[in-house]
Amino acid sequence: MPTPSMEDYIEQIYNLIESKGYARVSDIAEALEVHPSSVTKMVQKLDKDEYLNYEKYRGFILTAKGKKIGERLVFRHELLEDFLEIIGVDEDKVYEDVEGIEHHLSWTSIDRIGDLVQYFKEDEQRITDLRHVQLNKEK
Repeated sequence: MPTPSMEDYIEQIYNLIESKGYARVSDIAEALEVHPSSVTKMVQKLDKDEYLNYEKYRGFILTAKGKKIGERLVFRHELLEDFLEIIGVDEDKVYEDVEGIEHHLSWTSIDRIGDLVQYFKEDEQRITDLRHVQLNKEK
């Protein structure tokens, strides 16, 4: 299992490859707000742990294992964003809150949150009812 730090890198690499077709050390460093040397060290560790294939000066690609984990991490992140939006967390707080909690939840908890998100999305009236409850609590 990857560590939370490894997960952040895998997720970022996956997103970059999906959006640009490639991921460079400089892009990852900028996105994660770390030094390029830190990225290089982590890329080497991810290569050793078979999440990606790395060739010095040539770049890297995710392995099947890395891509599968990347997909799952992006799913988790997007699901938690949806969940926080549904429960009424202010838009400007959603990303920061997701970053704060995503590594601390079990996959079982993520699956249950997924069930709840699906429940609310199946019937928009449920979200309206939740907003009504929230407004009444504020009074």
